[in-house]
Amino acid sequence: MIAPPILDAIVDRALEEDLAGGDLSGEACVDADTQADAAAVARKAVIACGAEVFRRVFTRVDPRCVVETLVPDGKEAPAGTTLWRVRGPARAVLASERTALNLVQRMTGIATVTRRYVDAVPKGARTRITDTRKTTPGLRALERYAVRMGGGINHRNDLGSAVMIKDNHIVAAGGITRAVERARAHAPHSSRIEVEVDSLVQLEEAIAAGADIILLDNFSTEDVARAVARAASLTPRPILEASGGITLERITELALAGVDVISVGALTHSAPAADIGLDFQL
Repeated sequence: MIAPPILDAIVDRALEEDLAGGDLSGEACVDADTQADAAAVARKAVIACGAEVFRRVFTRVDPRCVVETLVPDGKEAPAGTTLWRVRGPARAVLASERTALNLVQRMTGIATVTRRYVDAVPKGARTRITDTRKTTPGLRALERYAVRMGGGINHRNDLGSAVMIKDNHIVAAGGITRAVERARAHAPHSSRIEVEVDSLVQLEEAIAAGADIILLDNFSTEDVARAVARAASLTPRPILEASGGITLERITELALAGVDVISVGALTHSAPAADIGLDFQL
C-alpha cells in the first residue's frame, strides 16, 4: 500500500499543475448538472496498477465521483478490458481525466514491464528482481508500488535505508577496505553493508573486507558465474547482486548463473506508459 499522506500529496501536486487556472473547456462546453459514466479501458494487455490513485484523483476534485475497480492491482488484463469505472459530475470527470490517466498509465506500464522481467526468471531459481532508485522525482512511492504489483522487490528506498558503497564512495574513502571499515564503525549495527565492484579483483577485496552484499556492476555472465562459485566457498556467504545495463534478454542466463538478486533500473526509468483510455458513456 501507499501511505495516504504521500498519495494525497502526489495527487494534489499533480492536480494543481493541471487545474491551477480551472478547466476552461469543461466549464464552457458542459452543463454543471450533466452526469458522466466513464470506463478506463486498456488498449493492450497489461498488469493493472493504480486503482487507489485513480480513485483519489477523481474524489479530490469532486467527492461526488464514485470509482469502481474492476481489475485489482497486480492482475493481468487482456486488451479491451475495463480496469476502472468512474461516475459523477461530467465537469469533474473531465477535469480529472488527464491527471488520473497520467499516473495510472505510468504505474501500469511499470507493473507490466516488471512482470516480464520476473517471468523471465526460470522456475526454481532463487534470483529476485529488484528496482533501483532511478525513479521519477516525486513519484517514487507510486513507481515502487508498481514494481511490487508486477512481482518485483524494492531495493533500498532512499539514502538512509541502507549502506551501499558505490564506486564514488570507494574513491572518496580511499578504497574498498577503508570504506567498509568506516561503514562498520559508523553505521547502525542492524544495517548490512553492500559494496559495488566492477571486477573480480575488486570482488576479492570486498570479500576480504567482509561485505555482506556485493553488487557485480556490469559483469559478463561468465564473470557472474565465477563470482557465484567464489561466494559459494565462503561461510557466511555474501549475497550477490547483478546490476548495470541489465536487459530482459539477460535475465534467464544471469539467474541460471546463480546470482541472488538482479537490480534493474529500466523497470522505472525506461518503462513505457501503458495505453489506457477513458471512454465516456453519457
